[in-house]
Amino acid sequence: MFMYLLMMSGFFAFISARKHTLNMLLSLEFIMLGLVVGMVSLFSEIEVESYFILYFLTFAACEGALGLSIVVALIRTHGSDFFYSFNILEC
Repeated sequence: MFMYLLMMSGFFAFISARKHTLNMLLSLEFIMLGLVVGMVSLFSEIEVESYFILYFLTFAACEGALGLSIVVALIRTHGSDFFYSFNILEC
């Protein structure tokens, strides 16, 4: 139940904060947190080895670092991370 609450609130934040890039990245990380909580609870119920969770957390951390580096690059080139300030011809 807690996993569904985390994921749905992450989806709602992702849909409602489409203009701001950093808020979108935070909501994606919130969705990943919900998936990790769900996998931990599922793997503890069926009593299997949970090495997959470590791989998943590694990829989630790499995704977060890549997203933050893209935001930093956008802020340095455009001065803002709002989507409505970007022009398709400039990028």
